[in-house]
Amino acid sequence: MSDPTETTGLGRAAAAGAAGGAAAAGAAPEEPVVRERHGHVELVRLNRERARNAIDGPMARALGAIFDELSEAPEVWAVVLTGTGDRAFCAGMDLKAFATGEVEDILSAKGGFAGIAARNFAKPLIGAVNGAALAGGFEIVLACDLVVAADHAVFGIPEVKRGLVAAGGGLIRLARRVPRAIALELALTGDSIDAQRALACGLVNRVVPGERLIEEALALAAVICANAPLAVRASKELMKRSLDLTEEEAWELNGELTTPVFTSSDAFEGVVAFAEGRPPVWTGTWAEDGSE
Repeated sequence: MSDPTETTGLGRAAAAGAAGGAAAAGAAPEEPVVRERHGHVELVRLNRERARNAIDGPMARALGAIFDELSEAPEVWAVVLTGTGDRAFCAGMDLKAFATGEVEDILSAKGGFAGIAARNFAKPLIGAVNGAALAGGFEIVLACDLVVAADHAVFGIPEVKRGLVAAGGGLIRLARRVPRAIALELALTGDSIDAQRALACGLVNRVVPGERLIEEALALAAVICANAPLAVRASKELMKRSLDLTEEEAWELNGELTTPVFTSSDAFEGVVAFAEGRPPVWTGTWAEDGSE
């Protein structure tokens, strides 16, 4: 991807089986997920607009493969996840795909629902919510670290209205993101909330006009990527892992995670750049020898 905004698809092989019929009929198979690189930021877009970006087997396999790749890509420091179109970020699981036996791919043993919901992704993940984020779509949002929402976005876990439960992380994460009473209201009524209420609850970081959504999400990612990537990842990990620890345990984890950062090449570069009055040039390496 030499072009900084080159669009690529990952999932041709993953989707081959499902797309075989369409290909045989002469129609070009639709990429389930498309990507763009913007500097150190990867923009990942769910690409099933006609199905409200619902997760089927090929999309889940593609997402799993993409996030496996991005986890190991040293040049990628942050990821923005969004959907195609302006109606839906993601409508959750594709029930037609579920009915035809794709559930194992959709739930993904490694990353949970859609290959994302239960994944321990070390890099900053920003959700750019371009429309409705319902059921599993909302659970994907809850797996993101930061959320920028279009002003027409809505959020909810309506599973109880269908005799189901939000088993993709919604009932685990929601009460950690908002007050318990609000989490219970959403879980037990199945009702959705709009972007402004989500902002007031602390579920999202910013609400912006829909036409500016991707611009604003990429700008937020760029601010993060102006900082040292190792320090950013350590900060994210420490904050997340310390939530359920005692203060004594948290201090122990603090030392474990921060000491290597203070001895990294980037820490040295940050101090030198400050002294020299210039912007730092981060390498994302742990030591002078370039090891990660």
